[in-house]
Amino acid sequence: MIHRAKADECRDRLWEAVAAGDEYHAVDAVREALADGLDEEALLLDVIAPVQEKVGTEWAADRLTVAREHAATAINERVVAALAHPPRAERAGRTVRGRVTVACVDGEWHAFPARLVTEILRLRGWQVDHLGAQTPTPHLIAHLHHTDPQAVLLSGSLPTHLPAAHTAITACQAVGVPVLAGGRAFGPGGRHARALGADRWAADARGAADVLAGGLPRPAPTAVRQAVDDLPHLADQEYTMVVHSRGRLVKQTLTDLEDRFPAVRAYTDAQRERTAEDVAHIVDFLATALYVDDPTVFTAFLTWTADILRARGVPAHSLPAGLDVLAGHVRDFPRTLGLLREGSRALRTRSTGPAPGPGIRV
Repeated sequence: MIHRAKADECRDRLWEAVAAGDEYHAVDAVREALADGLDEEALLLDVIAPVQEKVGTEWAADRLTVAREHAATAINERVVAALAHPPRAERAGRTVRGRVTVACVDGEWHAFPARLVTEILRLRGWQVDHLGAQTPTPHLIAHLHHTDPQAVLLSGSLPTHLPAAHTAITACQAVGVPVLAGGRAFGPGGRHARALGADRWAADARGAADVLAGGLPRPAPTAVRQAVDDLPHLADQEYTMVVHSRGRLVKQTLTDLEDRFPAVRAYTDAQRERTAEDVAHIVDFLATALYVDDPTVFTAFLTWTADILRARGVPAHSLPAGLDVLAGHVRDFPRTLGLLREGSRALRTRSTGPAPGPGIRV
């Protein structure tokens, strides 16, 4: 109870400082809690992590601008950095259990969760090579050849990066390094991590540390598996066709939306550019749902987007219309049409709930 009370108090202080954009008071809050007996792991996972999650929640509810959200995240990163460098005397007494690599999936720019995992593992005695955001798979593999770690911890927040994660997983295993996957991109219970062939999945940083402590057997080096080996449904080529048609689908959808909604024709260049980006997000999540053969990847994104629009006072009627337009351009793709129908049904019966993804502004 004392631990929880201290964590709650520190979390409130940190949030006030982060919301005010005050880096110095934010660092003071965690340093004072550390001096008062709250350990580094509790500060990272029971204080800083919930505050960062609240930053995202406040942005989604339109109570923080994008700029303030970025500033808040930057402050939390500085707070983590302040905890990550204890005095030399404290570092000298730690026993190194082994070496691991922590990296974000290629294209994944949400690096904060991976940073938390890195710091927890270091506290638990691991030597960690933290490669940060958007790690290209060829560079990751080159690093593995150079360092020969006991495992790769692969972090992903956005489901649209699951195809890239699949490539990274199979490439790491082909050189004999097991992969521990983590992050919201891998789905509830890590179901997408299993589908993509990851050796293990962990729900959070403590879980990742526990998995490593239990040991991960090395896979025998082999030729890189093909995507269809793990995901036989890809043999229908629908995913490939949608990805290759992405530009055309976005352009045609915008044109058809102008026909359905004359007001769209009066959009400024900036509004048209944002709308094109938003339609592209819909196509990207549709393609990812095809890749993993999971409609909830698509429907969760759509309902989350509808809630974002509602929080900003923007009518969401263009979402079902956009899906109808897309359906007219993929008539020959049965799985794709099925996903679009699922998406329309989800929008009709949507309820609020968290799901990672960019917002749509139409």
